[in-house]
Amino acid sequence: MADATPTLDAAAPVRPDGGHGVSLGEATRVWARIAALSFGGPAGQIAVMHRILVEEKRWIGETRFLHALNYCMLLPGPEAQQLAVYIGWLMHRTVGGLIAGILFVLPGVLAIMALSVLYAAFGNVGVVQGLFFGLKAAVLAVVLEAVIRIGKRALKNRVMLGLAAAAFVAIFFFGVPFPLIILAAGLIGFTGGRLGHPAFLVGGGHGAAGGAVVADADSLLGEATPAHARPTLGWSLRVAAVCLLLWLGPVLALPLALGSGNVFSEIAVFFSKMAVVTFGGAYAVLAYVAQQAVETYGWLKPGEMLDGLGMAETTPGPLIMVVQFVGFMGAFREPGALPPMLAGTLGGLLTTWVTFVPCFLWIFLGAPFVEALRGNRALGGALSAITAAVVGVILNLAIWFALHVLFRQVAEVRFGPMALDVPVPASIDPASLALTVAALLAVFRFKLGMLTTLAACSAAGLLLNLATG
Repeated sequence: MADATPTLDAAAPVRPDGGHGVSLGEATRVWARIAALSFGGPAGQIAVMHRILVEEKRWIGETRFLHALNYCMLLPGPEAQQLAVYIGWLMHRTVGGLIAGILFVLPGVLAIMALSVLYAAFGNVGVVQGLFFGLKAAVLAVVLEAVIRIGKRALKNRVMLGLAAAAFVAIFFFGVPFPLIILAAGLIGFTGGRLGHPAFLVGGGHGAAGGAVVADADSLLGEATPAHARPTLGWSLRVAAVCLLLWLGPVLALPLALGSGNVFSEIAVFFSKMAVVTFGGAYAVLAYVAQQAVETYGWLKPGEMLDGLGMAETTPGPLIMVVQFVGFMGAFREPGALPPMLAGTLGGLLTTWVTFVPCFLWIFLGAPFVEALRGNRALGGALSAITAAVVGVILNLAIWFALHVLFRQVAEVRFGPMALDVPVPASIDPASLALTVAALLAVFRFKLGMLTTLAACSAAGLLLNLATG
């Protein structure tokens, strides 16, 4: 019966069952492994998922992976976590998406909570950050490898290379907002695909430079669309109602119960707003969050946002997890009748809840329609162009991360409309430079595994910190 139901993509037949042979238990173990390795911000996290899900496990093919990634890049919130939800849902329905999404953020939730408690109790986390000193060097190598790998897959012709270069110049030199870059690339690609320009018809998973590509047909999921991935009005209404209730229920209930001026009410309302405007990744919104947390709400003291960012950069999970630290400190400092540590814990968990529940809504509601449009020429052109632009954006993030890993001080220099982050040469960190060079050699020259590289650099950083501390 399901096979007879038409889809929006005639080239992608419907599969009445999973048919991929991956059990939910096996998938849970894989998602837990991905979560434990999800360092390095979105670039590193996407690289981890690509390596494990596409290259190693061959669950899905290259084109399908990029199709899902492109959709997630258009959404507010952490795209890597949403990509995990998308693929988990595609493989094992709603429960698979929930498992993938929850496990992806769980290590970060636990790590940031533990570090927040230490920070609140002792005033700094210098010793703890010392444990992660070497990890930053390894993460930088992983991010650079991700730029190269995704670039080889996506930049298949001069038009795509030009789009990536234009995106990099726009965001790096002129600070053009990420959503505008994605919108412009999407419009260019949509027009090119609709007109049938060959430069935009690059889907299919073949011909990428730099090695064999896993075609969709050769993956465990195959090219077909699972029956549960078809869009239906009933499903859309049900999932929207449930997710909106889980998300907005606390946002509406807390001000009614505690008053609009209560810290928990303020946390729920403020971070719910952030959940729908965090386009372009965490870096695009953290400056605003820091300003509001310090100047408007008084949750943080000046400079403390950088401490929280350091926690998020050196622990697994999305970088936007730093908002849990903000919520923790806000409630810790305004506990009301609760013990401060308990208030901080509840404030941090509330922040995480209203930040990440919307991510499940965007995927469960929108992914069936995105799946149904696979093979649409105009949409395919738009998503291919967006992928190319994303390569330029990831390169910008890689450079930003490298500057802050290798130099202790980075200054902003303006040239008319251009604003550049320029490192202060005298502030170079020799230890970070040495560890970064070692990590790059391990990854690119000796082809060591990511886990081995992360562990070795982390151990080296710990020994160096103990020797100099």
